[in-house]
Amino acid sequence: MAPMAFHLTVGFDLDMTLIDSRPGIRACYLALAERTGTFIDADLAVTRLGPPLAEELIQWFPPEQVPAMADLYREMYPSIAIAATPAMDGARDAIDAVRAAGGRTMVVTAKYEPNAKLHLAHLGIEPDVVVGDLWAEQKAAALREYGAGVYVGDHVGDVRGARAAGAFSVAVATGPCPAGELAAAGADVVLTGLSAFPAWLSGYREAPGAAPRA
Repeated sequence: MAPMAFHLTVGFDLDMTLIDSRPGIRACYLALAERTGTFIDADLAVTRLGPPLAEELIQWFPPEQVPAMADLYREMYPSIAIAATPAMDGARDAIDAVRAAGGRTMVVTAKYEPNAKLHLAHLGIEPDVVVGDLWAEQKAAALREYGAGVYVGDHVGDVRGARAAGAFSVAVATGPCPAGELAAAGADVVLTGLSAFPAWLSGYREAPGAAPRA
């Protein structure tokens, strides 16, 4: 007997999940440092992508300057970071796999939403929904709103967001968190990268009891 079909909505994180944002973000931090005369270790900053921008800026600027520096960074970002940022291996195939299964895709990211949309448009990646400015457990609200049963991300914060939403947590070890750390945080499955996602999705859909948790 064929497995019972269910409506599939899969959410994806953006930075270091769908896109390798390190070159663009590094260039933008260097430009911000030059513009403000403040030292920023851009090489260090790109090893800890995931949390909101303000959490990195507070490492380099006094707290009272962080909101203005965030605004300046976001203003500079489109002309510096978008073209410099490639898709991660398997990103388009992962989105296509969900579509081929009759599902919907969404991106839920801590990145400033207008810039997230610019990245996706530049790379020709077209999720059904994009929601920005949400980090860790905050992501659960968007995942629940759109009925996402699976959330894919590279950071322990993404695992926490998936679990808070009651979604199946698929972690990809392509960002700052190694596979063991993602598993320890509660990821339901850890993949080496999105290239492994289509095969995983096929097995997930065929598995007994694969209906979304939410």
